[in-house]
Amino acid sequence: MPSKKSDFLNYICQTSPHPVGLEIERALSATLYTTDGKSYLDFISGIGVANIGFTHPAVVEAVKAQVEKYTHVMVYGEYVQAPQVALAKKLISLLPDVFEQVYFTNSGTEANEGALKLAKKYTGRKKLISFENSFHGDSQGSCAVTGREIYRKPFEPLLPGVSFLPFNDIPALDAITEDIAAVITEPIQGEGGMRVPDVDFLVKLRTRCDETGALLIFDEVQTGFARTGKLFAMEHFDIAPDIVTLAKGMGGGMPLGGFAASKKIMATFSTNPPLSHVTTFGGHPVSCAAGLAGLEVILKENLTEKAETDGHYIRKKLRELAKQNIGIREIRGKGLMIGLEVTDPQIAERCVQGAFDRGVILGWTLHSDTVIRIMPPLILSREEIDRGLKAIAESLGGALNK
Repeated sequence: MPSKKSDFLNYICQTSPHPVGLEIERALSATLYTTDGKSYLDFISGIGVANIGFTHPAVVEAVKAQVEKYTHVMVYGEYVQAPQVALAKKLISLLPDVFEQVYFTNSGTEANEGALKLAKKYTGRKKLISFENSFHGDSQGSCAVTGREIYRKPFEPLLPGVSFLPFNDIPALDAITEDIAAVITEPIQGEGGMRVPDVDFLVKLRTRCDETGALLIFDEVQTGFARTGKLFAMEHFDIAPDIVTLAKGMGGGMPLGGFAASKKIMATFSTNPPLSHVTTFGGHPVSCAAGLAGLEVILKENLTEKAETDGHYIRKKLRELAKQNIGIREIRGKGLMIGLEVTDPQIAERCVQGAFDRGVILGWTLHSDTVIRIMPPLILSREEIDRGLKAIAESLGGALNK
């Protein structure tokens, strides 16, 4: 099969100067297979999407079955579609009791857009608060609440009235006042470097929002669906926000996102005016069928517990490695959402490249060039985990010796 790399470079918009350029033939479980006969163990799950691995048979069967019935008919209109209803009902049964309805989208960015609009319309307020080094998406609204200026500056002016506070800083929460519509945060910062806040910080954040009437939005796009060793990261802190946004691992590999809230809050989209927020493809029946199948896999195979156990094992091995490797600064995260911070960006780059040369895909986080992202599929075998850890150890050793 001739390589399509030149057509890829000519016809597909590039968003980095040196794309990885793997020509994918197929993907199965935790492995990508390329047209040149090589295989790569994906230790970043397609950036947090492949929680149940690639091309899971249950998802494939659900997609096939739904495609044979109908694909797009009309998503947000008046049609009752069984895959959408079944997934919504299942999600609500698994979320904390404050959540009663789901609005489906195509992606996490769209979920955050909808959540921000919902908060502004429900409260009648205009101002928003986010946190430094946060990431909430790439549309103009979600970019406006992303806490890194380098990614906002080229696109300004964005949404007005957005303020940023330092993450995990309790005194800074006094800035949340009665003119704030919503505070949006990741319960665990992903692109910010896999930063886990103190429980007290999120408790105080919840309290401060209650005191001022600001809605609290948790962006669980990356942390949801068993990634952190709980079905949703909010469970680690025993805190429920007013709105939660979801995506990535939600669709079993298909494009799907959503946000959930109480019926009272959600009702604001149906009046003054009606159709306040609509989507053409959000909650597509094929994606919802895939999402429900994927969620059932997570539950039946108890992948929350497996993510917790495997995450503990990986962090333990990395701590042992840190005793031998002066290039490691810190190991952070929960479950299989792990950040390996090294002392220098060049070490991170060499480690990622070294692992790639050994057939293991790593990456770094968007807001930190010294944090190596370790987010493998939750279905990984212990043998595959050890293979990935071996590649990391060898690559870090090589990075320090250059």
